[in-house]
Amino acid sequence: MSYQVLARKWRPRFFKDLVGQESVVQALVNGLDNDRVHHAFLFTGTRGVGKTTIARILAKCLNCETGVTSTPCGECGSCVDIDEGRFQDMLEIDAASRTKVDDTRELLDTVQFTPSRGRYKVYIIDEVHMLSTSSFNALLKTLEEPPAHVKFVLATTDPQKIPVTILSRCLRFNLRRLLPDQISAYLDMILESEKAEAEPEAVQRIARAADGSMRDGLSLLDQALAYGGGKLSDADVANMLGSIDHTHVAAIIEAVAAEEAASLLDIVSELAAQSRDLERVLTEIAEVLHRVCLVQLAPQYRDPERSDWGSIARLAALISPEDAQLFYQIAIQGARDLGMAPDPRTGLEMTLLRMLAFRPSEPGGSVSSTAPAKAKAAGAGSKPAPRAAKTVSAKPAANQVQTGDAASPVTVRQEPAADESDPEPEQTSLLAGTVAQEEDWHGLLPNLDISGPVRELARNIQLESRSGDRWQFLIPDTVRHLGSAAMVQKLQSALSSQL
Repeated sequence: MSYQVLARKWRPRFFKDLVGQESVVQALVNGLDNDRVHHAFLFTGTRGVGKTTIARILAKCLNCETGVTSTPCGECGSCVDIDEGRFQDMLEIDAASRTKVDDTRELLDTVQFTPSRGRYKVYIIDEVHMLSTSSFNALLKTLEEPPAHVKFVLATTDPQKIPVTILSRCLRFNLRRLLPDQISAYLDMILESEKAEAEPEAVQRIARAADGSMRDGLSLLDQALAYGGGKLSDADVANMLGSIDHTHVAAIIEAVAAEEAASLLDIVSELAAQSRDLERVLTEIAEVLHRVCLVQLAPQYRDPERSDWGSIARLAALISPEDAQLFYQIAIQGARDLGMAPDPRTGLEMTLLRMLAFRPSEPGGSVSSTAPAKAKAAGAGSKPAPRAAKTVSAKPAANQVQTGDAASPVTVRQEPAADESDPEPEQTSLLAGTVAQEEDWHGLLPNLDISGPVRELARNIQLESRSGDRWQFLIPDTVRHLGSAAMVQKLQSALSSQL
């Protein structure tokens, strides 16, 4: 006997064998047991979740020789013929290949005839959304008032394309995508029955790759058993799928956190040399970052279905929650745009380099992570940096503007009030607590009476150093145009009210 693929061999033949569709099964079973069977059903859902399988089981329930029941015998002639797809009164039509109105009219011409063998004639129309508008119109009247001996079962992956007039005449059931643990449990049962050796990690990898489809999971299992010679190892499955090892994903995130561009490019080169699926790298990175965020917000959380939680906890301590959120957004956006890149490797490398180029802003406008240290290093070098230095002093003098080689440092000196001698006690506390001890320049911002461009200037400048009454600031080139003498003088006046 020729080999039968697992997807056909292990196709459910009874409602109790279905996985993950309990709500749909309960409604159908109750309807059959209480003799409340609708004349038209519509099953919607992604591929491989059981739409046509449920339609065939329903046909058995209606035509079993023991009577209409939710538990057909599976042994009578009708049940056996339906399982083998040769029951005369069950017509299974693929709407994708019979979209013309003439095909639909030819089909409907047979509706008036009574069943030749069974109790009901069951019409199963798969991918019904592919029918033309004329075909839907031809089907409409028959679907609304079919003969008593006819049941229609429609199946589709895209219900939005079905006219509302058709939807309103059907009893609709939405089949859910299957969870990885549901798929892996069913695969474990099959492997045990087939007496095949399998590593749990390999089964879980196949279940995740199935993407909610049991049929895809069974097809991948068939392929993996052939690849491994009847055995299932995680390494073989990873090579077969072109999957990215968790070690590589963790190394990529560590390199991004350490801002090591060279290490990132080396890892990508290694993945390309191993013929890995580079289009899945960003998806794997997003999945790991999701788990990192879970651990950061719920440190005790552990999903028993997943492994490598020790590595996830280490990554959670390595990067900040803000960076994790930003990297996640960049990863999913990069995965979405990968099709527009010249090639997958270029798109992957540009997305990873984008993670190095951006950092989330902290309250007040400063940049998190190591960006402040880099800014200071640039300001302290002997060569002019792309940021201009601003010096604010409390000594009474006139405003002075000095011109340097590349930048235009502006020295602003602050005039104290005529009756000012020592700061007020509250001002002294503010100065000592937020500036002298922590040099928290942005802690003063809420107390400054400024608005508009002056406030934007104050929000973006960064305190580099403070020596006595002289404060050294760094200002980004993006707001350098705001550093005019008039703006600086307004900022000086606001500072004099606090210092």
